[in-house]
Amino acid sequence: MTGNAFGTAGLFGRGSWPEARRIADILRKETIGGALLLAGAVAAMIWANSPWSGAYEALRATEVGPAVLHLRLDLATWAADGLLAIFFFVAGLELKREFVAGDLRQMRRAAVPVAAAVGGVVAPAGLYLLITGNATGAATGWAIPTATDIAFALAVLAVIGRYLPVALRTFLLTLAVVDDLLAIAIIAVFYTDHLAWGALAAAAVPLAVFAALVRRRVRAWWLLLPSALAVWALVHASGVHATVAGVLLAFAVPVVRSQAAGDPQAGPGLAEHFEHRFRPVSAGVAVPVFALLSAGVPLGGVSGLVTAFSDPVAIGIVVGLTVGKPVGIAVATWLVARFTHARLDEGLAWVDVLGLSILSGIGFTVSLLIGELAFGLGSDRDDHVKMAVLAGSLVAALLAAVILRLRNRVYRDIHEAETADRDGDDIPDVYQRVPGQHG
Repeated sequence: MTGNAFGTAGLFGRGSWPEARRIADILRKETIGGALLLAGAVAAMIWANSPWSGAYEALRATEVGPAVLHLRLDLATWAADGLLAIFFFVAGLELKREFVAGDLRQMRRAAVPVAAAVGGVVAPAGLYLLITGNATGAATGWAIPTATDIAFALAVLAVIGRYLPVALRTFLLTLAVVDDLLAIAIIAVFYTDHLAWGALAAAAVPLAVFAALVRRRVRAWWLLLPSALAVWALVHASGVHATVAGVLLAFAVPVVRSQAAGDPQAGPGLAEHFEHRFRPVSAGVAVPVFALLSAGVPLGGVSGLVTAFSDPVAIGIVVGLTVGKPVGIAVATWLVARFTHARLDEGLAWVDVLGLSILSGIGFTVSLLIGELAFGLGSDRDDHVKMAVLAGSLVAALLAAVILRLRNRVYRDIHEAETADRDGDDIPDVYQRVPGQHG
């Protein structure tokens, strides 16, 4: 590999030991969250197709909240606008930390997941538009197959790829985080119909208060929560989807403290603290409850399925997730490798990239959210979207399972090498072969 701005490391370097340990902790929490998400989705589907389906719809339609700032909302909307704001807050914290203090602050490491995420948005969107063609109103759903659900994907990995190398797991997580940022940008730009500039401008005031508090290292929830809720409520009232507030608040949180010489408070900032506190809430409560209140759709028997998958929108989503997503990610990754003259790390092959790219076609949480925004909650097309997202995600999971299981023996050997600790110092030996990587 020739020398350039991207350095001389392999395409999927395992990174530093502190970062690998932090990523492993995140993945454990997200895997548990993925299991809860799947449980919520299955419960929703069973309930919506049971004799008690009326109770399910009544629950979703139950309205709570004050009328001020249009906050008298049904529970399904509260789940999409409120609970997913927590999800995007955590995603924003993770993204900022990765690019400010994590391994991705290095250009050569950031290039691969960022390029892959962009490819994983462009390709499925293009395929979706090609398939839906001139179908009336279908074009508004172009962003539905562009999302990757990291919790769902990790739940699948827990079953089929428990020995997947650290570098590939880190790539999947980072890809999904960048993907989430792209998704929230798409929601803010393309799915905002009516913008109330006054409310949006007013949101800057509590956001500034929140930013000032966290920069002074304030952690007390009773001081931070009022300003955070005010930001969320005003963004919601502005017409911009309220989940954008989660990202704005996350980006205001400092990643590192002052690094001034002799500063006793120098070191990690509040981002890591908040991520540790809120990730269990996001993965264990927010996303599973959203799945429970959003995934339930009456199948209507064989005729209902035939009707749903006769809709070009449903076909476009399934093809986008199962073909467009992996093609976009794999091709973008290959192009980065060609441009930087990089090589895959020892033991890895391009079939591993393909398997991971197919796994990234599992789009659930954000895909369902965009479907509701594109076609309207409870509409016929929204139901078709839900069936297509579920079907596409299931197909992607099965295809990825086949490919990754074929490589399981190779992954097991890499895993044994990555976890070997012959000197018993609680740091795997592989991270001590390069000076400065053992923290």
